[in-house]
Amino acid sequence: MKTIVSPRKIVASADASGLISQAGALLLLETLRVTGLQRALSQQLQRWRPARAIHDPGKVITDLAITLALGGDCLADIAMLRAQPQMFGLVASDPTVSRLIDRLAADPARALKAIRAARAAARERAWALAGGDAPGADGDLIPIDIDATIVTAHSDKQDAAPTWKKTFGFHPMTVFADHGPAGAGESLALLLRPGNAGSNTAADHIDATSLALAQLPKQRRRKVLIRTDSGGGTHEFLSWLTRPGRWLAYSIGFTLTADIGEAILALPADAWTPAYDADRQVRPGAWVAELTGMLDLSAWPRGMRLIVRKERPHPGAQLRFTDLDGHRFTCFVTSTKQGQLADLELRHRRRARCEDRIRAAKDTGLRNLPLHDFAQNQIWCEIVALACELLAWMQMLALHGVDARRYEPKRLRLRLFAVAGRLVRGGRRLRLRIAARWPWAGWLTAALTRLQALPTPT
Repeated sequence: MKTIVSPRKIVASADASGLISQAGALLLLETLRVTGLQRALSQQLQRWRPARAIHDPGKVITDLAITLALGGDCLADIAMLRAQPQMFGLVASDPTVSRLIDRLAADPARALKAIRAARAAARERAWALAGGDAPGADGDLIPIDIDATIVTAHSDKQDAAPTWKKTFGFHPMTVFADHGPAGAGESLALLLRPGNAGSNTAADHIDATSLALAQLPKQRRRKVLIRTDSGGGTHEFLSWLTRPGRWLAYSIGFTLTADIGEAILALPADAWTPAYDADRQVRPGAWVAELTGMLDLSAWPRGMRLIVRKERPHPGAQLRFTDLDGHRFTCFVTSTKQGQLADLELRHRRRARCEDRIRAAKDTGLRNLPLHDFAQNQIWCEIVALACELLAWMQMLALHGVDARRYEPKRLRLRLFAVAGRLVRGGRRLRLRIAARWPWAGWLTAALTRLQALPTPT
């Protein structure tokens, strides 16, 4: 006979002191310190600080960025930090936060320029501290991925419009720096656009790329690979990328036209070489070939190469009218003159990681634009970018060498940020005590130790 024991009843009461929820957010606070982001924001936003104001605008903006990094999705979620002043310090009230956003939105061009300048300064510091783990430190090109996404709106916000996906909202252009297979990526630009903005608008691609390049350290702006889908395959954008003095490499999707289809059919069988999978192993049922010499590309930038990939569609896939001979074809153009076709095609296909970065950004405040005015939501997008960067810099500086550098925000929150702790005083210092049985306590304490060993910028 088995005895059935019911679980004990747990009685809850809100009377504890010294406890810290989201104790892992100390990683973000240390990242703010070592990158100098809050100090840079305070300097850049000084003009928006009223006389006799208690709260520094730079502190308010970084508090909002931490809120989004921890999972918040509106201004009021900053209350999560306000409830724990022993860890996050003095946090502004909701009316104070709203008034700051209104003041910044009253002069959006200058406010955005100031926030972006602070971000660029902090990024240069973060990459310098990361050393060999920073993008481009190995001498390779830094992949810069550009893509647009849909952000739906559930109310009539300013400049919200019907989108090409038959939804209603906005169509921002995003730019991310890829950290490669060993890491995640960081936001360089979030260009807010109305919902009816085009996917292949060259002017928007140029603006987004210019903003992204301005975020990079000057010594690395000539070691960049621009990657986009076919929306960037326009004469105007490619001509801008290849203007003398830019020194930008590109790998850009290209629309499959009738002339390209005829050239594909004219290719001999021995012109196709096997394509690679993500591990650079031969992928069965996929091939690549070059079409550069078979088409008239005189109207396009000099040195542009056109490469095509064909593969057998997976079972159940719907063929398109551009698919020929039972295969699916995709094209891209590149300025790279050397390397095997399979390597160049694999490098271009890795642009798909941009979708992961967009998903992470939507999980960090981009899924919903909570404010009404367009300028206010532009400021919100900059705060989203700050939150994404904080996460990326923290992973790059504190989690290198472990799988956690590739974690998306949801997993970071579950494993590292959500742990509770207790603040205790002793020996003239504060100590954060984390539960010994927390499965990832070792990773968390090691990451904190690594960050606290880094110097504060002077």
